[in-house]
Amino acid sequence: MSVMPEIGKISPKLFDELISPHLGAKSDKILVGPQNGVDVGIVEIEGKALSFTTDPVFIVPEYGWDRAAWFAIHIIASDSVTSGLKPRFLSIDLNLPMEMTGEQLETMWKTMHQECVKLGISVVTGHTGRYENCHYPMVGGATLVGVGNKDEYVTPRLARAGDKIIITKGPAIEATGIFAAMFPKLIEREFGKDFNRKAQQLFYKMSVVEDAMTAVRVGVRENGVTAMHDATECGIWGGLYEIAQAANLGVRVEMESIVVEDCVPDICKYFGIDPYASISEGTLIISCREHKAGDILKALHRKNIKASIIGEFTEPGLGMVLVRGGKEEKLEHPIVDPFWRAFYQALEKYSGKL
Repeated sequence: MSVMPEIGKISPKLFDELISPHLGAKSDKILVGPQNGVDVGIVEIEGKALSFTTDPVFIVPEYGWDRAAWFAIHIIASDSVTSGLKPRFLSIDLNLPMEMTGEQLETMWKTMHQECVKLGISVVTGHTGRYENCHYPMVGGATLVGVGNKDEYVTPRLARAGDKIIITKGPAIEATGIFAAMFPKLIEREFGKDFNRKAQQLFYKMSVVEDAMTAVRVGVRENGVTAMHDATECGIWGGLYEIAQAANLGVRVEMESIVVEDCVPDICKYFGIDPYASISEGTLIISCREHKAGDILKALHRKNIKASIIGEFTEPGLGMVLVRGGKEEKLEHPIVDPFWRAFYQALEKYSGKL
């Protein structure tokens, strides 16, 4: 069996060896089951498609309670919308640290409520308590259910060779947004006030809800989007690899075609991480039929979402190809996201010094 990762998600190999063969009772109602690189499971119930997404409840007090709660909701909502279905019902478990106060819980929960109202999500059940040995940032778990018609959901197996690939916002949105939120004084000292002001705005780009819902309104399947994936751990390179693997296709992408948000290259260079391999909640990878790629791009631009066509899926025998500086190389999964080590090193180095 493959070894456990040093930190972060398990490897595709460990998923295939341990998780995938042991999935409980079989059911013919499952339309999309667990796959590495697929954020959502989908089942059929009475002719409707229901999507299921489960994630940790991720709360970082240092962001500020409002921002932390906003991000916690958008983490799971961003995975949910990659199904193409509108998220509707939330079940949430809060296993809170003993140091959390009633006032902090009130701020967090009311912000979560407000964000759910904006997104049309209803909380239907859950569990809330404070316990020993529970620590930030993982303070529970949640499942979000989306609802739609059977012909409205998308998934990597619907992608095919020739589908174009669109990337929104570019690399390291989450990595950069977190660094900016956690070290604002450092960012301002190193890059100036105007730069820091721009960097702070990246935090609220750490969501793909608007990206995904905008794309699927153009059309799905033969009329548009065929698959979507949120580039979370291991960033764009990991996300591209995962969605291609789940679709059983090859991929050919050009690095220089990928859009990049302001501040990202400088902050990633300063903290010593590869932006394209770093965690990037907020970056959406979209597979779509070639004849609809231009329409999807225009729809995203009308919403002021940066996006570009960066390549296409190919026949599986052609492999996974990255074109960098005009030269072809093999696109590989980073396996270990460089953000986490850099983040904890920065906390240790700068905590209490700024």
